[in-house]
Amino acid sequence: MIFKHTFPVGALQCNCTVLGDPDSGEAIVIDPGGDVPEILNVLLGNSLRAVAIVHTHAHIDHIGGTAELAQQTGAKTWLHADDYMLHQNLEMQAQLLGMPKAPETQPIDAALCDNGVITFGDHELGVLHTPGHSPGSVCFSLSASDLCFSGDTLFCGSIGRTDLWGGDFAILETSIRDRLYTMNGATQVVTGHGPETSIDRERRTNPFVQGRK
Repeated sequence: MIFKHTFPVGALQCNCTVLGDPDSGEAIVIDPGGDVPEILNVLLGNSLRAVAIVHTHAHIDHIGGTAELAQQTGAKTWLHADDYMLHQNLEMQAQLLGMPKAPETQPIDAALCDNGVITFGDHELGVLHTPGHSPGSVCFSLSASDLCFSGDTLFCGSIGRTDLWGGDFAILETSIRDRLYTMNGATQVVTGHGPETSIDRERRTNPFVQGRK
């Protein structure tokens, strides 16, 4: 049994997810972009302890609350190394978005690697490197539960922007077709913003990247 709670956080309403193992009380937080008190309330209210804070990528709306959450929980922070430069330039990102100031930062503890796993309790969260939206974009999978956390790689009826630093449509298209569309069609996709979808629905109907015939 896995506890899953997804809710929008921060000014840009990034979808943050708390995944928990009720038996051990261990949890993973995916993309804490802001509203850290709300994230802490979800953990506390469900008797969960964050052991890892993981990121689909390092855009400010997905990583903005990381330092504060890590300080409050002691959880280890994870990010793909190809997005370290983005993480080191949150001030620039804040200026581009017209934010009054950048959030506090601290060094990332460990690098996410393609086909790696992050454990919590008796469960494993798999890592898929899916560049295109950013160089270090990743998706996370819970294959036993047919769940995928796609960040800004794939949306319901859309895909992530590729006009930002490090974005590349051809690379994003390959990531979606070769890494995501090969998943079980019943896999539920928790996107970085907006509603959930499924792999089968996006393979059939996504107007930007269609599944191979």
